[in-house]
Amino acid sequence: MKHRLTLLLATLVALPVWAADPVSDWSSATVRKLDPENGRVTLRHGPIPNLDMPPMTMVFRATPEQLQGIKAGDAVRFRVERIDGAFRVMAIEPAGSGN
Repeated sequence: MKHRLTLLLATLVALPVWAADPVSDWSSATVRKLDPENGRVTLRHGPIPNLDMPPMTMVFRATPEQLQGIKAGDAVRFRVERIDGAFRVMAIEPAGSGN
């Protein structure tokens, strides 16, 4: 019984995290080029549903910290938002690490 209560509480605490980070906001891509010094990453990406954007290759704004551990050719999943007219990476990670 104690184990079930602990599991239930852990699920309830984590629930808002799941709700704030829906799977549909993540898109897949291949890293084509990194330019951390200028805060840019070029991605060949699939559809980006939250922006109603079709697949293409384009440059996104990203912080040097977000690009650490990623290299050209890597398969990644990422979240992007349009902020002040620029497409900014909100999160990026190797493909498969968040599943």
